[in-house]
Amino acid sequence: MLVLGIETSCDETGVALYRRGEGLLAHSLYSQIPLHAEYGGVVPELASRDHLRRLLPLLRQALEAAGVAGTDVGGVAYTAGPGLIGALLVGASLGRALAWTWGVPAVAVHHMEGHLLAPLLEASPPDFPFVALLVSGGHTQLVQVEGVGRYRLLGETLDDAAGEAFDKTAKLLGLPYPGGPALARLAERGDPQRYRFPRPMTDRPGLDFSFSGLKTFALNTWQASDHSEQARCDIARAFQDAVVDTLAIKCRRALEQTGLKRLVVAGGVGANRALRERLRELAEARGGAVYYPRPEFCTDNGAMIAFAGCLRLAAGQQEAAQIEARARWPLEELGPVEGAAC
Repeated sequence: MLVLGIETSCDETGVALYRRGEGLLAHSLYSQIPLHAEYGGVVPELASRDHLRRLLPLLRQALEAAGVAGTDVGGVAYTAGPGLIGALLVGASLGRALAWTWGVPAVAVHHMEGHLLAPLLEASPPDFPFVALLVSGGHTQLVQVEGVGRYRLLGETLDDAAGEAFDKTAKLLGLPYPGGPALARLAERGDPQRYRFPRPMTDRPGLDFSFSGLKTFALNTWQASDHSEQARCDIARAFQDAVVDTLAIKCRRALEQTGLKRLVVAGGVGANRALRERLRELAEARGGAVYYPRPEFCTDNGAMIAFAGCLRLAAGQQEAAQIEARARWPLEELGPVEGAAC
C-alpha cells in the first residue's frame, strides 16, 4: 500500500509518500518561518492561507520525486489534530477530497502520535515498550508506550510547553523568531556559573512540568543585568540548563516508575544538542538507550503522518466520508493498532 501523508497542524506544510514494506519514498516540506517572523510568532489566519498555497505544489513535487502518480496512492493520512483548527482543516479537506477522488480510504492521524512514532522510521528503531518524551512547540508530555495506540500519559506541562518557554524567553532577550534555536546558539557562549535558574516542580513528586515561572525568572534576571551581550549569553545558558535539567530529572523518574530502559525523544525541542547529550548520559547510566528521529523529522513533517497513517490503514482503520479536525485531542483517546506493520 502506498500512503500519502499530509501535515498542516501549525506553520509547516508537509507532504510525504510511504510504501508499506518498502519505506519512505519521498517527502516535501515548506516552513512558514519567514512569513511569521515579521510578527514574532505564528499568525493562525496567515498559516491557514499559506497551507492552501503550498499543498498542491508540494504534492506534485513529492509524486515526481517518488516516481508515482496520484492514482497509485492506496490510502491518505492527514493530521486531524491537535493544532490550529484553520490549518488542520486545510489538510483534512485536501486529504478527504483526494481520497474521494481516487476511491481510497483515508485516516485521521493524531499529530503527537506522528511525533511519537517518528523514531520508528529510522534504521534502528526502538522496540516496544518505551517511555516517550514529546517536546514539540506546544506540547511537553511523558507517555508510557506499550504499542501503537496503547498510550498512558504519565505527565504533562501545566502551563507553557518547553518549546514555548524557549521562544518566549528568546523574544525577551531580543532574539529573532523562531527563538528556540537562536537561544540555544547563544547559550553555547554562556558562562554556566554566572546564573542559576530554578528547576521547576522537581522538588516534589510527580511527572508534570511547569515552565512559565522560568520565563519570568529570565525576565527579572535580564532586567537586573547590565544588558551586555555576555549577559544575554549567560542568561540563555542558565535558562537552557534549567530546562534540560528539568526534562532529564522527569525522564529519569518516568523510567524508574515504569521500570523501562528505552527512552524516545520526539518533537522540535528534541533537536537541542544539550538535551540530547544529557539524556544520552541518563540512558546509558541506567543501562538503556535513547532514540530520536533524524533532525529533519523532529519538526512537523509529512513523513511521520504517512507512517502513522500506514499503520492504522493496514489495520483496517478508516474515516467516514466527512471532514473533521480537532484543535484539542487527548492522546489517550486513540485506539490500539494490533498486528499491523509498515
